[in-house]
Amino acid sequence: MTFLAKSILAFRSALFFTSYVLITLFISVTGLLFTWFLPFHIRGRYFVLGNAAIIFMLRVVCGVKTEIRGELPKHHVYVAMAKHQSQWETFYLQWYLFPVATVVKRELLNIPFFGWALRMVNAIGIDRSNPRAAMRQITEQGLIRLRNNYSVLIFPEGTRTEPGVRGRYARSGASVAIAAGVPVLPIAHNGGLIWPAKSLLIRPGTVTLIIGEAIATAGRDSKELTLEVENWIEDQCALIHKAD
Repeated sequence: MTFLAKSILAFRSALFFTSYVLITLFISVTGLLFTWFLPFHIRGRYFVLGNAAIIFMLRVVCGVKTEIRGELPKHHVYVAMAKHQSQWETFYLQWYLFPVATVVKRELLNIPFFGWALRMVNAIGIDRSNPRAAMRQITEQGLIRLRNNYSVLIFPEGTRTEPGVRGRYARSGASVAIAAGVPVLPIAHNGGLIWPAKSLLIRPGTVTLIIGEAIATAGRDSKELTLEVENWIEDQCALIHKAD
């Protein structure tokens, strides 16, 4: 990459992150002031407008497009288990899967404005330093969310991984789906190639998002189900990366 091309990329990325901060501040403050008393399905829809605005700015400023393959299940809730490579999927999937509660590390809930917004969309904050407690929190709070008719989004690797790297998949997503009697929805993508986890430079390009078939959980074992989801996600990611 030439110096000029890298400079342009840096300028576009800086412009995007500026808009990202301003959007987050605006949505968080106005949402807290005017929607705190509303039911989640109404309040949450306002907050994910911020996600939609961020996605729009990614496209306009950074040239990031999205290609979606597959369809979301209709008329029932599910536990979505998605690959975790960047910040892209956290914004896109909260908007695209709405109404959905996202499982996040507890520390994020205490970040001013950003964390406040997460709390308002009923995110599930877990203590990642204590796996046993995290499993209990996901199960207890996940069941409440699912019974209130909105889905749960979990990144089973727990932390972002580089494209082509397979993290350790936790069984918590499969466990809560089995306990609730709802299907698991596997999701693969290549967001880390466009918005790398450890970089402030966002590259122009197309993120391919693949929605798998919903997997029934009746009579399933969480370990075996998690392995099935893991293999599907990793196989799909490998195919995307190969095509790129």
